[in-house]
Amino acid sequence: MDFAGELGLSPRLVHRNLSQQDYRDMELHRGEGVATASGTIAVKTGIYTGRSPQDRFFVRQPPSQPHIDWGTVNQPLEPGAFDRLHALAREAMADDELFVFDGYAGTDERYRLPLRIVTLRAWQAHFAHNMFIRPAREELHDFAPQFTVLNAISARAEDWRELGLNSEIFIAINLEQRLIVIGGTEYGGEIKKGIFTVLNYLLPLEGVLPMHCSANIGKEGDTAIFFGLSGTGKTTLSTDPTRRLIGDDEHGWSDDGVFNFEGGCYAKTIGLEHEHEPEIFDAIRPGALLENVVVRDDGSVDFADGSITENTRVSYPLEHIANSEPSGKGGHPPNVIFLTCDAFGVLPPVAKLTPEMAMYHFLSGYTAKVAGTERGVTEPTATFSTCFGAPFMPQRPTVYASLLGEKLERHGSRAWLVNTGWTGGPYGIGHRMKLADTRRMLTAILGGELNDTEFTPHPVFRVLVPQAVPGVASELLDPRATWADGDAYDAKAAELAQLFNTNFAQYGDYAGLDSVFPTTDI
Repeated sequence: MDFAGELGLSPRLVHRNLSQQDYRDMELHRGEGVATASGTIAVKTGIYTGRSPQDRFFVRQPPSQPHIDWGTVNQPLEPGAFDRLHALAREAMADDELFVFDGYAGTDERYRLPLRIVTLRAWQAHFAHNMFIRPAREELHDFAPQFTVLNAISARAEDWRELGLNSEIFIAINLEQRLIVIGGTEYGGEIKKGIFTVLNYLLPLEGVLPMHCSANIGKEGDTAIFFGLSGTGKTTLSTDPTRRLIGDDEHGWSDDGVFNFEGGCYAKTIGLEHEHEPEIFDAIRPGALLENVVVRDDGSVDFADGSITENTRVSYPLEHIANSEPSGKGGHPPNVIFLTCDAFGVLPPVAKLTPEMAMYHFLSGYTAKVAGTERGVTEPTATFSTCFGAPFMPQRPTVYASLLGEKLERHGSRAWLVNTGWTGGPYGIGHRMKLADTRRMLTAILGGELNDTEFTPHPVFRVLVPQAVPGVASELLDPRATWADGDAYDAKAAELAQLFNTNFAQYGDYAGLDSVFPTTDI
């Protein structure tokens, strides 16, 4: 099959579906990266070390047009402008070496998306090899992708104003042509999140809930899912030596249970230490790919150095986690956990949610953007990201919320809010929750230790706070008690509550919920 001709490409040479060793050799030979003492390759992504959400667009055309929630997140692009960007990508790739990865997004055979990633860098094909599901060799003989990504990093739209763009950079998604074209940015996360966004459009049309979450399985076969934006701890907290990891970031929830979209993990490495995150640390071995880390002269990596970016990353195949679930699947989750990084320092570290509260907090999606995950973000900033993944949700938020509500009710799943952010004061005064305390709270949730615990509604946010969690200091459970000034806490809590209420007003009286925090009788 002449895929290059079908895509209008005229490359000088094509490298398809290389092995890990081949990728390593090509990256070193081409000067794309350096070898580290652990045997991994470390690369740099140029001036862009995070996603560029303001540069992502959907082509506005039927039949997808009425399903997309148009606005500042899902920005429209005219078909003619897309054709221009497509031409720029083809020009940038002409008479050059191309690297191609063929694979799948989705471990459930009924819903998986066959995809093809075409890049100008060996390391970006390596990234795709790590992050997506790798077919068996015999599957590649007649592989037929249903979505293609052209990553032409050197292409730039100099006439961007005329095309309706926000800069020379572009991530343009054409749902009808089943094609994504990328130009002007080398950041690997654009490939991963582009495909995630496509699945978030396609799967709800089939009754499947796509989720920005991690998932794992306990010894008794109980699945747990963890919602949260980058920096809230999805990867760290779901990578648990006592539970098998399904995946760390993107999943679907079908009538059969939970399934991973990916074949790998994309973990933040800033401040990484073996003592605190041994599973992730040990996954950084040959085959893994480090991004934007500082490599010392002796080949060792300084994970504490954020001089290039705070958003240092590593991608690795899921099997690098010793305790991973090889099927990439799990059953219906008894526990659904919403992770938030509260920069205000006023939310409790753990709370139970009624179904109404779960819907409220899912639609609210409160957290803090953590430094480095997006261009221009240099310190934690309070934000609301509906469904804990607004940048990746093409359809209306209530589409995803309705699917979640149906699945929570049908399968009797319990919902929890876990704050991995600040305590003892807001950012700049208080301090981040200790990872050991958060892990202990999650162990209590997943092990059923809180089933018989008494809960007290928070006076402002009304979530149900446990009176005790085994192994956790009782004063930590009451966020007000951790502040030196109780009046200052009250003022900050009221400030955040008003932000919640103002944000939720956009949903009207959705599902019987209004902008006031849901209550419950206990």
